[in-house]
Order: sequence, then structure tokens, then C-alpha cells
Amino acid sequence: MTKITKKLIEAQQPVEKPFFIWDAGDGALKGFGLVINPTGRKNFVAQFRIGAGRAAKTKRVTIGAFPAWTVEQARERARALIREGDDGIDRQALDAEQERRVAARAAAEDLARRQRRDLQLRRVAARYMREHVRLKRKPNTIEFYRHVIAAHILPALGKMDIREISRQDVGRLHARLASKPAMANRVVAVLGAIYGWAEAIELCSEGLRRPTYKVEKYRENVKERFLSIEELQRLGDAIRRAETTGIPWEPKPEGKMKHAPRPENRLVRIDGEAAAALRLLIFTGARLREILRLEWKFIDLDRGLLRLPDSKTGPRTIILNSAARAVLVGMKPRGPFVFPGESLDGKQQPRTDLKRPWRLVKSAAGLDDLRIHDLRHSFASVGAADGLGLVIVGKLLGHKQASTTERYAHLDNDPLRKASDAIAGKIAAAMGEEPAAGSAEIIPIERRAR
Repeated sequence: MTKITKKLIEAQQPVEKPFFIWDAGDGALKGFGLVINPTGRKNFVAQFRIGAGRAAKTKRVTIGAFPAWTVEQARERARALIREGDDGIDRQALDAEQERRVAARAAAEDLARRQRRDLQLRRVAARYMREHVRLKRKPNTIEFYRHVIAAHILPALGKMDIREISRQDVGRLHARLASKPAMANRVVAVLGAIYGWAEAIELCSEGLRRPTYKVEKYRENVKERFLSIEELQRLGDAIRRAETTGIPWEPKPEGKMKHAPRPENRLVRIDGEAAAALRLLIFTGARLREILRLEWKFIDLDRGLLRLPDSKTGPRTIILNSAARAVLVGMKPRGPFVFPGESLDGKQQPRTDLKRPWRLVKSAAGLDDLRIHDLRHSFASVGAADGLGLVIVGKLLGHKQASTTERYAHLDNDPLRKASDAIAGKIAAAMGEEPAAGSAEIIPIERRAR
């Protein structure tokens, strides 16, 4: 046995099994050695006890390979390990624990980075649209949500972590849209829905307070436009003229007047199907898409019903009154759709809108402020004013919630109105006031003898 040197190490040749050479001789370090593997690899090792006594366990630690480690470097490392072992320190275990902690910290940081990326509002909103809205909502709702998110929510908050968005952030966004109160309120509602979905799939903690909580919404001015009888007469006349003789138009003054057609030739007409669609909207109070997507197989003329398999509120049956029935009876089918549009890949599609004929007709009737949805309001207002009751009107319109029909309550000629007239009549009689024409019967109050 001799002291381990570079010359000694280089002279060693591999054999079938690993064998050890231990440091010995003058200046040797007990426990310092070299192992030669059958592959020819030569590793420095240190062998020592952790602590003192018989119970102390023996450790053998690989220091490194020769010649990457020199003999002097390996001997100094072995000396340090042996000294720590004598003091009861297991350096290898400490190093392993440190490596474990470093690895755990790195894994946690990587997870946090991925969470910050995955919990960016723009990514959460994309998942919400893909995994929830597109699967469970109707096309119009999908498009509306897409617009609200893309146009308003993402530009302001899209890059933020949903855990870091505060009520103040949402409040500032809401305030920037103050000129559009309805849209501002919808932005808050859609953002709240995104957070609710994220909580439901446990994407974020249930204890996370939604930043939309207690954001006070703006008061919305609901547009209520009801057609009077005189306006209905003008609208009906405009539809008839547009369908038959045509609506006259005037060339723009800035245009080339000399090339304009003669006055008798400046007429614009609408097709019979567009006129029929407008009449059905007026006579049924149906929604625009319910009429435009109507198929002949949905129509039961014998029973006077339109059986819609799907609508804004789900499957719905529309009562086909005699005026609406007359419109359909006068039409000739041109395919599966009552109001066919262009074909796509050889398959007929329903008509998508009535914008051009509607603009022409309402302008000719002097009703430029009228929206096509106001035809539905007008249908409801006539029914409410005739005393049919809000429950009946709501059923005709396909409302699922009674609160939706409440907007017509002020038009309803119901018992409350009669009761109010009777009370006011007695008060007016006591005051010696004359009743207004058409008011409730005045019932005189008998004065009791004192």
C-alpha cells in the first residue's frame, strides 16, 4: 500500500470487477481512496463515519472522476468530508436536501409562472368562450359576449392576472363607458360571469372576491316606442306602396343631376317576401330572427300555430292569428325557408336581415326613429291597452319571466285602473268637480246627518 499519486492512478488498468486503492504511507489520509471500474473510469471516494461510537453509520461518498479532479483537490475534499463526519455532519445528505429544496423552489416558481400565464384574463376569457359560452348559449348571445370581451374588457384588463384585478380596476372601466350606460353594465355583467365560471371549475379559489362585487350599475333608459293607430295606418300604407307602385326617391344635390332618371322612374320597390316578413312582425309580435328563420315545416295553418323548435327562450309556439295566416296563405314556397336567402355550398340559407326594406318603409311613413323591434313593443302595447292582461300579453310574446312584461304595466287597462277611477270619482264628487269625458262613473257620497 502506498500514497495515492497521479503516477499511481495512471498506471492502474481496469479488471472485470471494480477495485479500490486506499491512501496509505507517509502523509496519507485515512478514508481517502480511488475506485477503478471495469469501464476504465477512475473515481475518488471518501469513506468515514458520521459521528462517534459503534452506532455511527459508515458513509462512502464519491468525490469526482480523475483527471477532472486532481489528487490534491480530491484529497482536500475528502479531508473536509471526513472532518464534518467526525463532527456528526452528513454533508451528502445536506447537499441532497439543499438540492431538493432548490428543485422544489424552482418547481414552485415554474408553477407560479404558468399560473400567472394561464390566469391572465385574456386566457381565462378565451377558455370561458370556448368551453362554456359557445357550447351553451345561442348564436346572438355568443356574438354579443365576443364583442363585449374583445371591444371593452380585454383592451383594459386582458393582460392582468384575474387574482390581481381589483374593484377599482373594474370601476374605472365602468366609468370610462359612462356615456354608454347599457354597455357599461353589460361589461360588468360579462366580467362577473367569467369569474363565476372560473370559480365553478376551480380555476381560482372560491374565497377570491369578484372585482365586480358591489360595482353600482348605471340607470338605463329603456327605449319604449309604441306605434299609435295613426302611425300604424301610415306604416301599412308605406308597405303597400313599397310593394306595388314603389317609393319615390330624390337624387342628391351634390350628384350629377342631369344623369338622374326622370321623376316617374325614380321609384324603389321591395320584394313581396320582405313585405310579408314585415307584416308578420307587426301581426304576431314575434322577434325578428324568429320570423326570418321560419321554415314551412314549422307552420300549422289548420290549427293556426307556428311551432318554433328554438327561439331566444327555447322552444316556442306562436299563435297564428287570421291576419298573419292570410299573409302566409298568400305566399308561394321557394324552398324549406319561408324567407329564403342566399345558398351556401348548394344549401339554402334563411334571409339574414330586413335592413334595406325597413329603412325605405319607415322613412316613407315618416317614422325614422322607429326600430324594427318596436313592432314587437307595439303589438304588446295594443294588447295591454285593450285590457287583455299582462299574463296573456306575456304568453303571446313568449316571455318566460313575468317581470319582462311589466314594462307594459302602465298601458294595462286592468282592475287597478278601474279602482283608481272609482276612488278618484268619489273624491271629485265630494269636491264638486266635474268628471272628465270618458272617465269612470261618479258615485255621489252621502253625507251623514250630524
